[in-house]
Amino acid sequence: MRVHHLNCISSCPLGGKLFDGRTPSLLRRGELTCHCLLVETNDGLVLVDTGFGLRDVANPRSRLSTFFLFMLKPDFREEMTAVRQIERLGFKASDVRHILMSHLDFDHAGGLDDFPHATVHMLEIERDYALAQKTWLDRQRFRPQQWSTRGNWTVHRGGGEKWRGLDSVRPLPGFADDIALVPLPGHTFGHAGIAVRKDGAGWLLLAADAYFFHTEMDWDRPRCTPGLAFYQWMMEKDRAARLQNQARLRELCRSAGSGLTVFCSHDPFEFEKLAGRSPGIPAEQLLVC
Repeated sequence: MRVHHLNCISSCPLGGKLFDGRTPSLLRRGELTCHCLLVETNDGLVLVDTGFGLRDVANPRSRLSTFFLFMLKPDFREEMTAVRQIERLGFKASDVRHILMSHLDFDHAGGLDDFPHATVHMLEIERDYALAQKTWLDRQRFRPQQWSTRGNWTVHRGGGEKWRGLDSVRPLPGFADDIALVPLPGHTFGHAGIAVRKDGAGWLLLAADAYFFHTEMDWDRPRCTPGLAFYQWMMEKDRAARLQNQARLRELCRSAGSGLTVFCSHDPFEFEKLAGRSPGIPAEQLLVC
C-alpha cells in the first residue's frame, strides 16, 4: 500500500520554542503539525485522522472553542485541509472509503464533514466519552459541530488481537493484515494509534497524541519541551496510562529495528523526515513515501 503524509493545518501556539523546540523566539508563535496519513489501497483510499476541515477554515469561531483558538491559533489555509490535498494528489473526496480516527479532539476530527460518504472507525470508548461532554475541557476539545457525519461512525472494542505485542483491533476486514487500531489510552480514554503496513517491508505507527515530541522516544533520556509537557498534562485523561504507553512505545522503538517507524501527530521534525517537505507545503501528485 502506498502512503502519503499530510499536514492538515498547523497549530501555532503561544511560546514558540517552548513548544516546537525550534522557533527562534519565545515571543513568536510556534508550529505544530497535524500529521495525517492517506493510504492507497486496491479498494479506495483510507484516511488516518483528518486534521482541520473546510468548515473550520471558513468559520472557525462557530466550530472551535475560543480557548483553543487563542492558545493554538491554527494556520487556517484551505489548501492544507485533507480534502484539498487529496485533490492535489489526483483523487476525489468520494475516493475516501474509510477514515480511521485516533481520537475525536477538534484538531483531529475537523475534516470529517468533508468526506460524507466515508465510514468512520474509532474505539467505542472514545465515542462514548466524547458524546458525554462531562467536563468543561471535554466541551472545548470534543466539538459536536464537527460531527455532521456521525451516522457513518462505526465503533470497535479493544482487545482480543495483538500487533507487535500490543492490543489491537483490525477494523477493516479486507486489510486485517495491513491496518490496525492500537489502543493507547491516556490522552483520552479511547485514544489509539494506527498501524499501517507500507509498500514493501515495514510498518508505520502513527501514535497520534500518545506523545508530542520526538525526544520523548529516546530510550536513555526521554524529554519533552516545556510547553508540550504542560499541554500533555493539561489534556490527559489518565496520567498513569499515558506514561505507561509512552514507555511501551519507547520499548517498541528500541526493539523493533528498521521494520517499524513510530511517529506522533504534532512534531514538525518527524513530519519533515517522513514527508520530505516542510509542514507548510501541501502534498503534490507523485510525492509518495
